[in-house]
Amino acid sequence: MPEPDLSLGRAVVCVPARNEAEALPRLIRSLAAQAGNGDGTRLRVVVLANNCTDATVDVLAGMVRDGITQGLDLRVIEAAIPAPEAHVGTARRRSLDEGVAWLAGDGVTDGVLLSTDADAVAPPDWVRANLRALRNAEMVGGRLVLQADAPMQDPALRALHLRIEEYWSSVRALEDQLDPPAHDPAPRHGDHVAASLCLRAELYGAVGGLPAIACGEDNALVSRVRVHGGRVRHCPHVSIAVSDRGIGRVQGGMATEMTRRARVAAGAEAYCLPPAEHWRALIERRRAVAAAYDHPEGPEAGLAALGLARADIAAIAPAACPNAIALVERVEARVGEGIPEAVSVPLDEALDGLHALLGRPRMARVA
Repeated sequence: MPEPDLSLGRAVVCVPARNEAEALPRLIRSLAAQAGNGDGTRLRVVVLANNCTDATVDVLAGMVRDGITQGLDLRVIEAAIPAPEAHVGTARRRSLDEGVAWLAGDGVTDGVLLSTDADAVAPPDWVRANLRALRNAEMVGGRLVLQADAPMQDPALRALHLRIEEYWSSVRALEDQLDPPAHDPAPRHGDHVAASLCLRAELYGAVGGLPAIACGEDNALVSRVRVHGGRVRHCPHVSIAVSDRGIGRVQGGMATEMTRRARVAAGAEAYCLPPAEHWRALIERRRAVAAAYDHPEGPEAGLAALGLARADIAAIAPAACPNAIALVERVEARVGEGIPEAVSVPLDEALDGLHALLGRPRMARVA
């Protein structure tokens, strides 16, 4: 297979930033250090400085004057977003829309959008690794690598991070055992959040863009891509460092999760997640729905055999699904997961159950 086009000139990195004067310079420096392919093109970067009351814009202007951004084509757009739309969903959508318009204005027909956060730091190969992974997918999610804001991270908190990662890697191992996704083979991670998302600009427009919602806008975009049959790749070679800071602007976002983990590490509460049997049931259900796409009498008949009501089948419109990925996503959007709601259990209990299903001993706990 020929090498994909890895030119930085195809890509635009889109960043919403609200009062990020301290964190944003680290991201900009990491983007300025991105490895190119020697064609002399510069990486486009859009920073949407929304509702900033600090020195974010001035700091960026200083970086430009000092020549720090000379390897970039940087656009800083100041925006005053009124309530109730003044949230990250609106800001991220505007930054991505600006990226689409920029690529179109420059006549780039195979442009690529990359989403990240102002407090992230990209490794030198982040852009090119995304472009390479996009060769066999419609969207690429990058692995999040937690960076401690404090010089010395609490050992109990670090151990918790590792156990949670063990849990999710075990869920993926169970999927590999029961229903491995051909388009997203192991080894893979499980992250597809706004700190590292990549997709073609043409597809972004085709799915209607990023939903401008207050929380979960990244997962909503992933869902839209899958509804259109898009393959989402979790390439192990694509990663980005993100802060473990516990102060954020989005309820339910990364900062909320980090605050929760800090409480757990301090012994203030338990960390609970769905048990192993929930994941086995969900994987088997999704496998059955995907198989309905190839039913000898058509996907409508396949869904009827699974017990879906006629009205639900009509609303799902199976004949309009381009592949099984789209069918599974549309079925779950219409009727839910089709299994009993998960009752979460303590993390160690959930891990024991997953290792039992996988037929392997528990991994040693990190003190």
